[in-house]
Amino acid sequence: MTIFRLRPLLLALIALVGAAPAWATPAPTPPRLADLAAVPPALDCAALAGAATEAALGRAVGAGVTIASARAYPGAQPFCGVRGTIAPRIGFAVKLPTAGWTQRFLQLGCGGLCGVIAIRPDHDGGCAPVTAGRTVLASTDMGHGGGMGNDGSWGRDPRLRRDFAYRGVHLTALAAKALIGRFYGRAPRFSYFMGCSDGGREALMEAQRFPGDFDGIAAGAPAMNFLVQNTFFHAWQALTNTGPDGRHILLAAKLPALHRAALAACDAVDGLADGQITDPRVCRFDPAAAGCRPAQATGDDCLTPAEVAVARGFYDGPRDADGHRFTLGGPQVGSELAWAGVYVPATADGAILSTSASLAVIKYLAFPRNPPETTTLADFRFDRATFARLAALHPLYDSTDTDLAPFERHGGKLILYHGWSDPHISPINTIAYYEGVEQALGAPRTRAFTRLFLFPGMYHCGGGDGPAEFDILSPLMAWVEGGRAPDVILASRETSGERPMGTPPGSVRGGSGASMGPPAGTRLNGTLPGPPPGAMPVQDPFASELSSPSVGAPSGSVDRTRPVYAFPAVARYDAAGSVDKAASFRPARPLAPAGTPDWEGKKFIGPYAPIE
Repeated sequence: MTIFRLRPLLLALIALVGAAPAWATPAPTPPRLADLAAVPPALDCAALAGAATEAALGRAVGAGVTIASARAYPGAQPFCGVRGTIAPRIGFAVKLPTAGWTQRFLQLGCGGLCGVIAIRPDHDGGCAPVTAGRTVLASTDMGHGGGMGNDGSWGRDPRLRRDFAYRGVHLTALAAKALIGRFYGRAPRFSYFMGCSDGGREALMEAQRFPGDFDGIAAGAPAMNFLVQNTFFHAWQALTNTGPDGRHILLAAKLPALHRAALAACDAVDGLADGQITDPRVCRFDPAAAGCRPAQATGDDCLTPAEVAVARGFYDGPRDADGHRFTLGGPQVGSELAWAGVYVPATADGAILSTSASLAVIKYLAFPRNPPETTTLADFRFDRATFARLAALHPLYDSTDTDLAPFERHGGKLILYHGWSDPHISPINTIAYYEGVEQALGAPRTRAFTRLFLFPGMYHCGGGDGPAEFDILSPLMAWVEGGRAPDVILASRETSGERPMGTPPGSVRGGSGASMGPPAGTRLNGTLPGPPPGAMPVQDPFASELSSPSVGAPSGSVDRTRPVYAFPAVARYDAAGSVDKAASFRPARPLAPAGTPDWEGKKFIGPYAPIE
């Protein structure tokens, strides 16, 4: 990744502010990881297969465990790959270095509705313990197979709902640690979890339900409001862009015109016209600015009144006739290019992800009793009665409990991160959660173990038209192991020719002419694009294309670097030097006041008792 070439600057930018205000200039302090001795295996890899290991892991997790395989993988970074199943159907895989293990364990989250095991860290460039193959890695399919996609039919089984909600990730952590102890003869010194999208939800679920599982957690674009996100939000986006004839109204070819109008209105609000919006909350943008003028032809350079209405609906989000808001926030101004394939197709009859994503949850997961199989999005009602029905399973799936005191007492550290141009999960959700933790524990306590970083121009988990390449693991490990909290992270942007459009991990690429997934080779944390459920053969989670800790050589040259400061501080141009160089920016006071909009689910974000 590009960050390798920028590591010296990165090390100079990560700093500890302590009790000083977030906008005080950080003192340069490079991240320091613990100097841990390499530990060799105590057993042969093949010895991990069999009844003895199954019994040991079964005792650790409190459920039956079957080891499907344990074999050595040679190469520059040799490892022992173990695959297994925890009853009833939780598939897991653990990658144990056979040389140079430095006593660290990293578990990876899974995106979408999961269904596949992919051992693939992201935002890890520059983190030598991971990229050099000296860290144990593990992941899980969260209790159901079939490959990535939006098939939620497994939700007919209450046990599999529970495994997806929280049990699969937790038991995989217990199994992996037991396997580590058996293979190396000692437990890991430090344990970490990183995930984005649903992986971010899983990350927060671990901090909330099982605070002793991990010492450091990185949660990106967390789908913590899982139920609302996959019902009210995606259903609204899909239906807003569907006309009475069943065809889509706003198409992808119009998005550049809308995006240009958004930048014209909002780019310079922060004092610098640089092609990215620092904080969209301070901008007031009416998509009518992109509307076709009376004498203008209605081509791709402007929007018709119907298309303007669709864009307004996207930004505003679902409301009822009385004005009740059913989501915390929609896509932010500046995210328009990322809508392609998500809720804006290439053709009027093209597929969009919002339809399949919402139907899968509405039909099989959202309610205690599933609706009829014939249910369509047209049957979904955007009203308070429907919202109230979601409350029953909110304590099962959602990870919005703000009482992180047990994780704090464990000594855990949490880094939240989100792209301002995420088309799937509004960053307003993550801001609301962070501020909710501050309300629950107080700001000083919260900042002692939690940080939030918001990346201008970044799409869902990565990519975008802003700097979106960065190392999140090194700052997390340095905080856990060396006590230095990160208050700034360096992000870079590559001129790679094709940037991912923000479609969620695991989405189908192609289909009815729409691009329903990231470009080929796109790497999103813990997940890969894949075919529809049922079309994907069982794959080896240790295959190089699934388990490589790094893509390898950068896909393009770096044309911009920027510091991203811990929330609520923002980066401000110092009026000297290149706007494309991180050194030309300093931390500044926030542009927007604290607080998030009132909405129907405001009680969801706060302390609550989870259900099993």
